[in-house]
Amino acid sequence: MTSPAHDPLPQPAERSSAFRGALAALSLSMLLSSLGTSVANVGLPTLAQAFDASFQQVQWVVLAYLLAITTLIVSVGRLGDIAGRRRLLIAGIALFTVASIACGIAPTLGILIAARAAQGLGAAAMMALTMAFVADIFPKTRTGAAMGLLGTMSAIGTALGPSLGGLLIAGAGWRTIFLINVPLGLLALLLAFRCLPADLRREGPDQRPGFDVSGTLLLALVLAAYALAMTIGRGSPGPVNGALLLLLAAVGAGLFVLVEARATSPLIRLSMLRNPALSTGLITSALVSAVMMSTLVVGPFYLSRSLGLDAAFVGLVMSIGPIVSTFSGVPAGRLVDRLGPATAVVIGLVGMVAGSLALALLPGTFGIGGYVAAIAVLTPGYQLFQAANNTAIMADAGAQQRGVVSGLLNLSRNLGLITGASLMGAVFAGASGTSDVATAPPEAVAAGMSFTFAIAGGMIAVALAIAALHQVVPAVRKRLAGSSREP
Repeated sequence: MTSPAHDPLPQPAERSSAFRGALAALSLSMLLSSLGTSVANVGLPTLAQAFDASFQQVQWVVLAYLLAITTLIVSVGRLGDIAGRRRLLIAGIALFTVASIACGIAPTLGILIAARAAQGLGAAAMMALTMAFVADIFPKTRTGAAMGLLGTMSAIGTALGPSLGGLLIAGAGWRTIFLINVPLGLLALLLAFRCLPADLRREGPDQRPGFDVSGTLLLALVLAAYALAMTIGRGSPGPVNGALLLLLAAVGAGLFVLVEARATSPLIRLSMLRNPALSTGLITSALVSAVMMSTLVVGPFYLSRSLGLDAAFVGLVMSIGPIVSTFSGVPAGRLVDRLGPATAVVIGLVGMVAGSLALALLPGTFGIGGYVAAIAVLTPGYQLFQAANNTAIMADAGAQQRGVVSGLLNLSRNLGLITGASLMGAVFAGASGTSDVATAPPEAVAAGMSFTFAIAGGMIAVALAIAALHQVVPAVRKRLAGSSREP
């Protein structure tokens, strides 16, 4: 008899402890991958000095990680469906940990960037497969709470990165911002190895579908071109480069659709995207993520230029959103379990509409108090939407498709963040009536802030309409049909 750690499903007497251990492994994986996204940003000035490099060169320490996640997360999710999610998640954690060591001892900037790309590949596996595992091992009555906890760990990692990175750099040097991942990675590896259920065995190799190499390469090309267009395709001669990259992404997307339509074992089955639950969830996730990125892009300029706060006070106010996310994630997940995903999605989006409009109106009248109050409304709405949307999508996914579906869900969020940083930043600059927001007069920045979040409120209203049409209405019809059949 195999040990409980390797049984496909825990026995009843072992189930509670197995759930706790599995949830700890998944939560730590999500924390580490999110921490890796934010911890390096604060170190860029130090890295520029350490390697005698320009900002354009050291920014690839951040971009290499983000590009690896964005371009490979769907492919890694699909590979988990084929080769086994437990096996691939353990490999991803191990790669992330080893790459963190390589980052910490890197003698040159080039080696550091390459190690960050490898770290991003490990993080892609960790992000994609954690949500797939929730649907695999947790009962439906606890799925929302587990998704809420993962959202909390993601918020903690994102919020902790800048402050932890700053303390480590000041106290022990820049290398420690990467080496800090090593003991945490080893702990996550141990928990995953001991507590996650074994992958289901197949009867024979003939039953294992092939991996779509052509589709993987094309999708990576499309996503890399789009991400680069949104991140470095700005400035002079950035617009030309950005347009060329977007054209390359469009052509690549067309080729990808043709290849997937003809593939015997496609990376993404195009019929999946005709599922209203999945397509609706992906679209609304991208819209919501773009709006949340607006708070990170617009907020610092408004607080510093319009309200006249110093850098320390700006950082303190900006930390309120992640703190609210940290404390609202688990309650949001429990509310999803109680109300159902469709209802919780609508409530979350309504809260986000209210929060966006509050950001457009309240700060101009109440100053910093209005800004904080609006963030306190927007952020719990976002956490509730995330928990409900993730639960709805993963519950609807087939057992053999959960890895790729989780990858698509994470991809939609990442693309929303990337697009929001670029497009909503452009909206803010245009509404402020200046090409350089950093030197714009306070009243211009305030006007740009108000206009940007009015647009954001409209975007969330669109997401709300889409969700209501494709999720709530079918759920109500199903409930009414069931009641009409009762005697």
